[in-house]
Amino acid sequence: MATTPTPHIGAKKGEIADTVIMAGDPLRVKFMAENYLDNPVLFNQVRNMLGYTGTYHGQRISVMGHGMGGPSIGIYTYELYNFYDVQTIIRVGSAGAIQESLHVGDLVVATGACTNSNYAAQYELPGTFAPIADFALARRAVEACERMGYRHQVGNVMSSDTFYSANPHNDRWQSMGVLAIEMEIAMLYMNAAYAKRRALGICTISDHILTGEATTAEERQTTFTKMMDVAFSII
Repeated sequence: MATTPTPHIGAKKGEIADTVIMAGDPLRVKFMAENYLDNPVLFNQVRNMLGYTGTYHGQRISVMGHGMGGPSIGIYTYELYNFYDVQTIIRVGSAGAIQESLHVGDLVVATGACTNSNYAAQYELPGTFAPIADFALARRAVEACERMGYRHQVGNVMSSDTFYSANPHNDRWQSMGVLAIEMEIAMLYMNAAYAKRRALGICTISDHILTGEATTAEERQTTFTKMMDVAFSII
C-alpha cells in the first residue's frame, strides 16, 4: 500500500509540482484550479485543505490551501518544502490596510514581513530575524502589476498572531511604514529561508483598518482575481 510523506497532505511523491500557489481559503484554491489550471487533479483533501495539480500555459503548477494563521501555514509550507521538494511557494491572500494611500482592491507585494509571533524562536538566532521575499519573484510581481495596470504598493506587511487583538497598536506599525496586516507571510518567508527555497506573498486589500473602508461580497469576487493573475504570470 502506498504511503504519503506527511499526516497533513494526502499526496504521494511526484503529485505536487515544483511551484505551488497557496491561499488560506480552500474554496479560493478550488476557484484557482477551476479557472486557471488545465486538467486539474485533486491531490489533497485531508482536513478539507484542498490541493490540485494541473498545467498553466503548459507548465505544471499546483494550488493548495494553507489555512488561517502562522501555525497552519507553517505546517503546510514546511511539509511542501521539506517532504515534497517544492521549490517555490506564492501566497495569495487578503490583508487589512493601515496606510491611507492604500484602498480596497489594491495589491500589496510583500517584500518583507514583520510579526508579533514567536515563530523565529525555534531557530535560536542571536538577534531578530527579518523575513523577506525572494527578490526575483518580487520584481517579476511588480513588473506584472505595472504591465496589467493593477494598483499596487510594495513593502512591509505585518503578520499578526491575533485577528481579534486586545491591543493591536496598528498606529505604531503604521508609523514604521508597514502597509497592511495579515497573518501568514512572515512564517512562509522563514520556512523558505530555512529550507533555502523561494517564497512571495501577494495580498489584496480587503478592508481598511483605520478608515473602515471594506469590500462587498461582489467586490471580493471580482477584485481578488488580480493577485491570482499576477501570481500565475510570474511562475
